[in-house]
Amino acid sequence: MSNLQVIKKKIKPYDKKIFVSGDKSLSIRWVLFSSLTNGKSKAFNLLYSEDVIAAINAVKKLGVKIQTSEKFCLINGVGLNGYKYKKNLVINAKNSGTLGRLIMGLLIDAKKDIKIIGDKSLSKRDFYRIAEPLRKFGAKISLKRNSLPLKIRGTDNPRPIKYFENRGSAQCKSSVIFAALKTHGKTIIKAKKSRNHTELLCKHLGLPIKIKKLKNYDYIEIKKANKINVLNYNIPADISSSAFFIVLTALSENSKLLIKNVNINSTRIGIITILKRMGVKIKFINKRDYYGEVISDIFVSSSKKLKSINCPTYLNSGAIDEFLVIFLVAAKAKGISYFKDLAELNKKESPRLIWGSKILNMMGIKTKITKNSLKIFGNPNLIINNKIVIKNYLKDHRVFMTSVIAALSFGGEWKIYDKDSIKTSFPTFLKKIKELQK
Repeated sequence: MSNLQVIKKKIKPYDKKIFVSGDKSLSIRWVLFSSLTNGKSKAFNLLYSEDVIAAINAVKKLGVKIQTSEKFCLINGVGLNGYKYKKNLVINAKNSGTLGRLIMGLLIDAKKDIKIIGDKSLSKRDFYRIAEPLRKFGAKISLKRNSLPLKIRGTDNPRPIKYFENRGSAQCKSSVIFAALKTHGKTIIKAKKSRNHTELLCKHLGLPIKIKKLKNYDYIEIKKANKINVLNYNIPADISSSAFFIVLTALSENSKLLIKNVNINSTRIGIITILKRMGVKIKFINKRDYYGEVISDIFVSSSKKLKSINCPTYLNSGAIDEFLVIFLVAAKAKGISYFKDLAELNKKESPRLIWGSKILNMMGIKTKITKNSLKIFGNPNLIINNKIVIKNYLKDHRVFMTSVIAALSFGGEWKIYDKDSIKTSFPTFLKKIKELQK
């Protein structure tokens, strides 16, 4: 099968209902939490992407028994301190920063050296940011160039710490929470606002965590857990995966779409707030609570008059994985859109701020990058007639999917390489695209 996706035509109008794959962040966290439980945990709608499979394989190497099927995944937890493994263990986090960083917190009490590696893209990302606080717990961590590969060995008596997370990294915050659950005493985290899936799961499981929410930061107190109860979970749909179809529908002519059972956690819906301000027609239908998360169906329809935006920086962390497709909306909006303080975007699987600008330039849209900020000079009449080739982007799944959405929305003849990159987060992405055309 060719690893090249060729698109020559815009998508035709549609009126559809779709189900999107399970939330990647929740899928990985469910695997990690369930490995620590006292009993059997079952998940439905688990996302079987490369990132989640890497998490499953990682805990298997730590002595956890797992049963997988199309309908469900069953994990036999080994307890809070029950990991068993051989010497010279190597854990491959593949492309997953979530797995690579979070599992380090779980290994705070590891008795032997464990090596963590990743693919070419993940091996370029910063791991010093999590090595630093874990060392304060007492872990021994060796890494070169502040990135993977690294070696970690825990301690018999981890020390509680005070940690200031000032980047808005849910991965670093979550890793420290995992370490704190294995540490006697009180660990205190002052964390810039970011995804709170780990905290919500801790609360649902009745773990010793207290959270005080302030305007820009959260204060989190965690004490050692005695045990973790089983976690049976029906994983809701991923807002980051849904974002591609929300934007495609907004940019397409005479189209409507209902996406079922999406996780609209308040720390994840920055894209919804941003797009609404830009004139995209979006509604939440049938909102309900599920294990502390908020689930809803999302209805979106074609948007003819799109407005530019001076995007407030406080929305950045809640839309960090969706900015590439947000930039496509800005490309068709009237006026100049301005996105600021997006340094974190260049620390993802590829330098996404640079790639976002590059794709828009190929489409004929003028942009300007200055100090981790991006100006986009929109064109409401944008139609593409030229040929565009997307390649050498470190196989970043979101670059691939954004390019597909751009091709289907604006036309032109696109050749987009490394189609298999979608296996990282959304293996059924192209199948869902085809569903819209049936």
